[in-house]
Parts: sequence; structure tokens; C-alpha cells
Amino acid sequence: MIKTRYILIILTLALSCTNPFAPKLADYGEGGGVLGDQRTVDGLFTNFSYAYKMKDTVVYGNLLSDDFTFTYTNYDRDPVVDESWGRSIDMITTYRLFNATQRLELVWNEISLKIEDSLRMIITRSFALDVMFNPDDKFKLQGKANFTLVRSSKDAQWKIQQWRDITNN
Repeated sequence: MIKTRYILIILTLALSCTNPFAPKLADYGEGGGVLGDQRTVDGLFTNFSYAYKMKDTVVYGNLLSDDFTFTYTNYDRDPVVDESWGRSIDMITTYRLFNATQRLELVWNEISLKIEDSLRMIITRSFALDVMFNPDDKFKLQGKANFTLVRSSKDAQWKIQQWRDITNN
């Protein structure tokens, strides 16, 4: 009887205590945490920066609409041409970038164009991207991007439908 009581007391104490060496995971949902509320444009760009910094393809993938398109101007081709790819190729390309780098730091700067209604927005924004493949191979890129953002309702999350890199335009 006494052994059973001690076992119950020990189990109760063990189950009610918090292990200081295994802290509770952060709540990244609404109302706090490091992720932004993607129902706002600021939240979308916060999550974009987070995805690059943490190399998180799940967060990155949640930024893109199902019909996402990335477009850039290929200045290495003669004649110069615009090239595009869809969501699946972008996810593979981003996954490879995340795996090939030791550190990525993406900072979104000023917005130079913003055309919006409640479900669609066109936004042009400058950015700075620090890329480190290893301590001897790193570079900084400053550029501009034009985005078309969409959402299904006023309460839904913003998604990137089109991303056009206009860095050298």
C-alpha cells in the first residue's frame, strides 16, 4: 500500500513538472512567435525572410500559390530572354539553395509600387540577400522584385502567385 502511494506521488510529480532541459516548443501560430500572420502582407514578407534564414521549405512552400510562377531575365543568353518556371521547379530550386548554403539572410526594404484591392495586390519591393556557401565563398545581392499576391477571401492568407525578379531591369 505504501509502495503504491509513493509510486502515485512520484508519477504525479513527474507528470506535472517541466523539464528545464527540454523547454516547451514555441507557439508559432496566431498571436506570437517568429512567424508572421500571413493574412497581412507584412506577415507574408516576415515569413519569407524566416524561410530563408531558417532554410525552411515548409514555410517557404506555404508562401506560394498552386499556380505560382517565377520569372527572371537571363542576360547570359544571346539574345537576352525572360525565363520562367512553376511552383514545383521553384520548390526544388529553393530546396537546393537551402541545402547548398551555410547561411542566408534576406531583408526586405522599401516598397516602390503597391496596387491593391482586397483579394489581389501587385507590389514591387527591394531586397538585400546575404549568401554564404562557406566562409570563403559568400556574396551580397541587392535587387528588386515584383510580386502578384492573391488570396481567396479577406480572411485568407496572402500567397505569391507571380514573382518576377527585376534586379537588373
